[in-house]
Amino acid sequence: MIEPPRIRFDHLLEMSDELGTFEHALLGEPRREQGYCTDDMARVAVVATREPNPSPEVERLIETSLRFLGKAQSPDGGYRNRMSELGKWQDLPTLEDCWGRSVWALGTASSLIEADSTRQMVLSQFEAAARRRSPWRRAMSFASIGAAELLAAWPGHVEARALLIAAADAMPTCAKDPCWPWPEERLTYANAVIPEAMIAAGSILDRGPLLRHGLDLLGWLLEHETFDGHLSVTPAGGSAPGEVRPAFDQQPIEVAALAEACARAATIDASDRRWTDGVRKSVDWFLGHNDGNHVMCDPDTGGGFDGLEAGGTNLNQGTESTLAFLSTLQLGHRLVLR
Repeated sequence: MIEPPRIRFDHLLEMSDELGTFEHALLGEPRREQGYCTDDMARVAVVATREPNPSPEVERLIETSLRFLGKAQSPDGGYRNRMSELGKWQDLPTLEDCWGRSVWALGTASSLIEADSTRQMVLSQFEAAARRRSPWRRAMSFASIGAAELLAAWPGHVEARALLIAAADAMPTCAKDPCWPWPEERLTYANAVIPEAMIAAGSILDRGPLLRHGLDLLGWLLEHETFDGHLSVTPAGGSAPGEVRPAFDQQPIEVAALAEACARAATIDASDRRWTDGVRKSVDWFLGHNDGNHVMCDPDTGGGFDGLEAGGTNLNQGTESTLAFLSTLQLGHRLVLR
């Protein structure tokens, strides 16, 4: 494994102000005119609350992200996703990924935050969101992970358990084609969140077949996205059987999702070394062990580059990519760098 850097929040702090974290960057500078998005603020909440012994600056990121999620939530539990640089919402509430990621963030924060008043506020938001059900698979998968995080800390939480049961009941069963066991015709984005949700639900709800199916599906995905000893993840345009690999452009979100799923599998199926190896390969992808041999981060600031392209690296350091790098590095330090 390449020697990893330590976790730095410098770039994420540079991308943030009192309202939130700007979505896009031009190289290392925030593109303020393009505003903020709830998807990113949910990711900020997850990464910041998971950080052990957070600095005062990271504590402010936690406060800002949770405040943003509270403003994004509608009374019926849906979420707006787009806010202008002036703090004006640009869309209507939905149950799309921004809802699922917000449930993930709120469940994670509720399980980790120690201050009673803050935890009660976050729990109230979680409960309002968790009463809803999304028709979109990835949104429900993200929400499932949030429910599982909360239930790991508070096993009797009624809304979290009801949400996780509803999600588990709708999770895909074994595919008919053993050569393409994926439950969709194409791999698209954040693919590993689907088996991660199955693993989380199967474990928490004591559904052995669902847990095993999730582990099997994650094992297939990890093998499918490995080439010559390194990760070669699904490109932005997706992937289907028979398409040429490796392909570009590869997005950091795919690597981060794989790291998250492998980390969860490693806590449940500790005897299988594939999972810690998957986390290790995910960290290494950012550090240059990838299809282009390009470093995909700025180790001095903690910024993550926006994409691995056929001709090189997209050097813009947007919030999604930066959080993908930071979250992967967190998991690496927790599981394989001790």
